[in-house]
Amino acid sequence: MSKDIPALYGSLVFNDKVMRNKLPKDMYKALKKTIQNGTHLELDVANSVAVAMKEWAVENGATHYTHWFQPMTGYTAEKHDSFISPTDSGDVIMDFSGKELVKGEPDASSFPSGGLRATFEARGYTAWDPTSPAFIKDNTLYIPTAFCSYSGEALDKKTPLLRSMEALNKEAVKMLKLLGRDDVTSVNATVGPEQEYFLVDKELYNKRRDLIFCGRTLIGAPAPKGQEMEDHYFGALKPRVSAYMHDLDEELWKLSIPAKTKHNEVAPAQHELAPIFETANVAVDHNQLTMELMKKTAEKHGLVCLLHEKPFEGINGSGKHNNWSLTTNTGDNLLNPGKTPAENIQFLVFLMAVIKAVDDYADLMRISVAGAGNDHRLGGNEAPPAIVSIFLGDELTEVLKSIEEDRYFGKHETIQMDIGAHVLPHFTKDTTDRNRTSPFAFTGNKFEFRMLGSSASVANPNMVLNAAVAEALAQFYEELKEAKPGHMEEAVHELIKRAIRKHKKVLFNGNGYTEEWVDEAKRRGLYNLVSTPEALKEFISDKNVKLLTEHHIFTKEEIFSRYEILLENYVKTIEIEAKTLHEMLAKDFLPALSTYAADVAKNAAAKKAFMPSVSTASEESLVSSLSGAYETLSSGLDSITEVLAHINEKISGMDSMQDAANTCLNEMLPIMDSLRKTADEAEAKIPDEYLPYPTYDQLLFSV
Repeated sequence: MSKDIPALYGSLVFNDKVMRNKLPKDMYKALKKTIQNGTHLELDVANSVAVAMKEWAVENGATHYTHWFQPMTGYTAEKHDSFISPTDSGDVIMDFSGKELVKGEPDASSFPSGGLRATFEARGYTAWDPTSPAFIKDNTLYIPTAFCSYSGEALDKKTPLLRSMEALNKEAVKMLKLLGRDDVTSVNATVGPEQEYFLVDKELYNKRRDLIFCGRTLIGAPAPKGQEMEDHYFGALKPRVSAYMHDLDEELWKLSIPAKTKHNEVAPAQHELAPIFETANVAVDHNQLTMELMKKTAEKHGLVCLLHEKPFEGINGSGKHNNWSLTTNTGDNLLNPGKTPAENIQFLVFLMAVIKAVDDYADLMRISVAGAGNDHRLGGNEAPPAIVSIFLGDELTEVLKSIEEDRYFGKHETIQMDIGAHVLPHFTKDTTDRNRTSPFAFTGNKFEFRMLGSSASVANPNMVLNAAVAEALAQFYEELKEAKPGHMEEAVHELIKRAIRKHKKVLFNGNGYTEEWVDEAKRRGLYNLVSTPEALKEFISDKNVKLLTEHHIFTKEEIFSRYEILLENYVKTIEIEAKTLHEMLAKDFLPALSTYAADVAKNAAAKKAFMPSVSTASEESLVSSLSGAYETLSSGLDSITEVLAHINEKISGMDSMQDAANTCLNEMLPIMDSLRKTADEAEAKIPDEYLPYPTYDQLLFSV
């Protein structure tokens, strides 16, 4: 790895330093004004930026450019065009205009639109997002863009996120000015998404149909050792993993992605990467790039990076912890409680706005992380339950309680930690513990939303969080603007007292994994949307449509289109898994099971022929067990085929996509779970040499 990390960092990014050097001063100032204040970008500025961007890209080996966008497929998309432009003399020049920078035109009807675009309505546009820096990858200039239809509907994940950032900025600045902060002109949501993943050997991966087509194992008996010894978490990095992480860091740093922390996670073969905070839309772009580079770098090391939420049954799945905070243009973190949070009215207003937002729109928060993969993970002992609740910790809980009860909150005592060995240094104990079972936890000066699945875009949850907090702030503003001069602190106190009484039901500092909490949450009236089909029904509820349309995040048509897209993605995922399981059982597992059972029977017959008095009871019992499994699995294959036909009838007939999703949940998944149980029990009895695919112990412990 290069030792000159500062020179390496951002070397392939059209960043502020490059813009300052390449652009005329007036053009640089105009572009910075657009980036910082969201003002309109004139065509002459775009032309100047395009020339500078092209020159810089060509100097760094780029021959093509692409408008890089995030359609509703869950992946990114790109169409590459070269810089070449023919001349009259038969030569070519390298050319790139402002018009080409600002606008591209992919085929809108070929991406998920949820009915917004028919096949014959093909035109769509990509529009440059100047707030997210362009970069070079694979000799191509990548230009981050939004994606919309010919009639202006958002067909991507970036556009609603940018809209939510504008809504949050508007309401946060209004509130701060009401509180006397005239120096603040903008507020940004900042995000740091931690990324969990698995690494497996590529040769082994290529022998598993389920991993190739689905990203997760559909059958597989547990290895003798899983994560029981708790020895993998923060353990020493194995050489192949360490080499991979070093290369990945270098690739990320070239693109200004601030990868900071790396370590082994709890499950064998599981790891984590965590970046430093960035503005929300840049963090979203960078996380998409991170996932792509994780996969690409793994290939170079003979590995495969698995980003599915639950690639292996019986051990931890992978999440993506979304660390979210609010920062002003003056550099203040609005969620920093300071030394005396009980007296910090600015902090208390924004803290209470977040609590209100999460309580009012907990269903939308759950919807923002919904997906077939994440359903396997949520509620497991490594992930929060599907119930959205907030952990504040002892100090802040006590602060709010004291306000509710109109009593004085004394300053929290600072405690020096003395571990008992004199050679070890003393240090200050944090004022609150951390709760790893909480879906939405306050962790010092930010909130950590822990329900996200590892493969998901972080655009959706941040869009929802931004919009919900914007709405809470707007409602608080309407109350506080009536405060008499000199009585703002008293008005804030009364507002928080009313709000905490209404919304404290969402606060929970205990163990979120227990059945007692599920029962308690039900008594409190909290949502427990355990499955994606169940959650998505709430997306189109009146209150959620009202929130998202009033803050101009979506039109009503865009909401219903996304509802259809999310349901369709769920159905297609389950269909692919069911077809893969059918093929894997029919072509791989059942022949292996039959062969082994026949060999056992043959050996038993040979023993009996050689010595009739020898017992073959064990062999007979094993053959009987394997034969029973064979019959059960064979019958299950017919059931899969029948339910697949049932699902297709619903999709092609008059039934809704919601009905098809419900069929997947209530009919297909129970069949798949039952078949898996039978197959896993049988696999445990079959020697590895009979199995045509690698087992869990090989996959999890071979790297």
